[in-house]
Amino acid sequence: MRRWLVSALLLLQAVGLAYSADQKAAGTDGHDKDSTKPEPATETDIAYGAQYAWTPYQSGWELVNEATAEFRKIRTSHHRRSKKQNGLFSALFQYAMKALPSLRVSAPPQEHASPVISGPLLEGVKLLQQSADQNNTDAIYLLAQLNFFGNYSHPRNFKTAFDHYYRLAAHHGNSSAQYMVGMMYATGVGDAVERDQAKALLYHTFAANQGHTRSEMTVAARHLSGIGVPKSCETACNYYKRVADKAMVWFRSGPPGGMTLTPEAYRLSDEFGGVYGEGASVISSGINALKASPNSDAYASIDDVIEYLDLMANKGDFKASFNLGRLYYEGQRGLERNVELARRYFHGVTTKYWRAKDGRIVDQAKPQLEKIASKSAGYIGRMWLRGEGVNQDFKTAQRWFERGIKHGDAQSQWGLGLMHLHGYGVKRNIPRAHELLKASADQDFSLAQVTVGALHLDQGQPEDLKIANSYFEAAVRYGNIEAQYYLAELIHHGIGRDRTCGMAMAYYKNVAERAEPLISSWAEANQAYEDGDLELAFLDYVMAAEQGYEKAQNNVAYLLDPTHSLFALPSWLKRQAPRPTLLHNSALALIYWTRSAIQSNIDSLVKMGDYYLNGVGTEAALDKAAQCYTGASEYFQSAQALYNLGWMHENGVGLTQDFHLAKRYYDQALETNEEAYLPVTLSLLKLRLRSAWNTFTHGRVNSIRDEPSPKKDWSLSEWIANFVQDDTVYYEDTYEEYYDDTIAGSDGEPMGEALDDDDLDGVLESIVIFGLLGAIIWLMYYRAQRQEAHRRAQENAALQGGLPAGGAAAAQPPVGQFPQPDDPNFAQWLAGGVGH
Repeated sequence: MRRWLVSALLLLQAVGLAYSADQKAAGTDGHDKDSTKPEPATETDIAYGAQYAWTPYQSGWELVNEATAEFRKIRTSHHRRSKKQNGLFSALFQYAMKALPSLRVSAPPQEHASPVISGPLLEGVKLLQQSADQNNTDAIYLLAQLNFFGNYSHPRNFKTAFDHYYRLAAHHGNSSAQYMVGMMYATGVGDAVERDQAKALLYHTFAANQGHTRSEMTVAARHLSGIGVPKSCETACNYYKRVADKAMVWFRSGPPGGMTLTPEAYRLSDEFGGVYGEGASVISSGINALKASPNSDAYASIDDVIEYLDLMANKGDFKASFNLGRLYYEGQRGLERNVELARRYFHGVTTKYWRAKDGRIVDQAKPQLEKIASKSAGYIGRMWLRGEGVNQDFKTAQRWFERGIKHGDAQSQWGLGLMHLHGYGVKRNIPRAHELLKASADQDFSLAQVTVGALHLDQGQPEDLKIANSYFEAAVRYGNIEAQYYLAELIHHGIGRDRTCGMAMAYYKNVAERAEPLISSWAEANQAYEDGDLELAFLDYVMAAEQGYEKAQNNVAYLLDPTHSLFALPSWLKRQAPRPTLLHNSALALIYWTRSAIQSNIDSLVKMGDYYLNGVGTEAALDKAAQCYTGASEYFQSAQALYNLGWMHENGVGLTQDFHLAKRYYDQALETNEEAYLPVTLSLLKLRLRSAWNTFTHGRVNSIRDEPSPKKDWSLSEWIANFVQDDTVYYEDTYEEYYDDTIAGSDGEPMGEALDDDDLDGVLESIVIFGLLGAIIWLMYYRAQRQEAHRRAQENAALQGGLPAGGAAAAQPPVGQFPQPDDPNFAQWLAGGVGH
């Protein structure tokens, strides 16, 4: 009887634990989104402080399970917006269809009609409400999530969501709820509460002290930028270090080599050429403009690149097959990882070089095939080592790595070295591992550089610390997260290098931001944006922006920006739906433009100036607008900022009206960005007309005037010296870097080598000298002939007048002879006056 009673008690305990697990799962699944509405970036575990121990036997847990079951019945559409942009004809066709009159008859839309929920969603909400009335924390949290994120098409009600979050945060110490309360106080989203940065910092600090990762990162970002608190590098560094430590634990918990990181962070405005559009934004103008040849794929979408490479691969191009494999293996934004397809393409390359049966090299392999095949073998071995798309098999991985090593593949050397280092399928052999890893690191393979650096770091000797530091810095060039973490630790603790708070904090921040799947909502935000749910995308971007992501701050401001275009298109030409009410918040847009500008985003700084200039989201402040434009123009050479400063000087808005200074700024804008030719030219034309009228009417504005050119009266020696100097500078400006190749003759030597540039210059100088000498001799001969003719004319005149020839000669000094020094004509002769 006693044994049966013990068994019954154990059975009841097991049932209770099972129910508690279901309840915890309900806290996660109850607010999951489907594929079209991914789960928002909020931690779904119900976390509590140490003083609030969570018990699995909360009242109303059965109602939570029933509500979760009701939510699973909801089916939502799986529509995905196409990522590929339409062509010209497709766009024209869609505009034409928009222009056609609609024959549908419908009632006018009701702007403030409240949505009605029904079916399983209504039943689930009722069950959660009943459970929340019994103070069930899971039910309260799920109701808050439904009202904030609009899961399962539930209407958003931010005031109700705040009440639920505040109830959990204040009465139960839930860190996730404290994080959400802090976020709502920081942004005032949905007008649920008034923005209060002090309260926001308070709740985030409470959550961070309980280990909430996103609150830790938010507090770090606030101390870094001085948001609601004085700036403190040490405090920000400590919080970023806590997040970076968690990020590295998560990264190293993956397969050999660490977790795969696919960057999701990007700016929405970059798809349109920047905040101001293509050619007007800093990212797409001037020195930052994308310059590529017409045959380049720089302007092609990823879909077009994949299609082209697949076509070439089907024609037998092994390089195209390898590039396709790399694209699918590494993945990128807009292209999900597909290791199965990547392995297929890599195998397509290797089978062209190694026989599938015995692994022997095929006869008459194509040139360069062995190099590409060895790289493909390295990727295949990496997949078997990490168990990506296949069951993990160290023996198969070793076989592929050995194939790649025969041709010096760096990835294969790293993979086999890692196996020997940790004993993956082979006996540990540290010397052999170091040999392979160093060979790979010498080929600039970042993963091997980090591993070799870690091996030297473990030695602890000063010389080893220098070597480790050099390897880590080499790997950081490729954005290796582990190398950044090692450098952050070395700098933070002052090991092997000087302790610098700013540099350590920057590395910790980079490590924390790279662990996007762990701590951020980037994936959910991007998916919501692609699905066309701008409100959900905005909410997820706001959460990432509060954590200090500059790109998320830029995205939030861009979504809220009401000044995308000065001239609005007619309603019948608009292809997009009206902006949701949630996105009408210019004051919040200015806040995030400012935070983005603090992190060196130039277009955001110019946008700040626009908001202050036009009084958008704040009162007009012309002095602040001028400061923003000046900062963007002086330090970063923004053509848009230079143009705006020119406009302000032209019209006397916020700056002294000065047509001459306005022209200078317009000219600098054109020099900075050649694509601004049309607006700058039109503005200069109008400016010159205004300046001419101002000059004609004797106005008080400083008109356009020619720049004074410095003039100086040079002496003959100064003129010759400057002429020689300028000539030397001119001829020193050679063009050998452009014309370094010469035409070779039949003997293979460059033609005309016997007559180089120096010899040609010498011949020309000789010709000029001989020409000048001949001219001088001719002038002397001509002068002598003129003098002889003059003398004969005088003699003839004397004969005709009856005077003797000698009389005339006696009356004047002999022509053609030098006058005597005591002769009055001696001075004239010295000056060249004789005979003229």
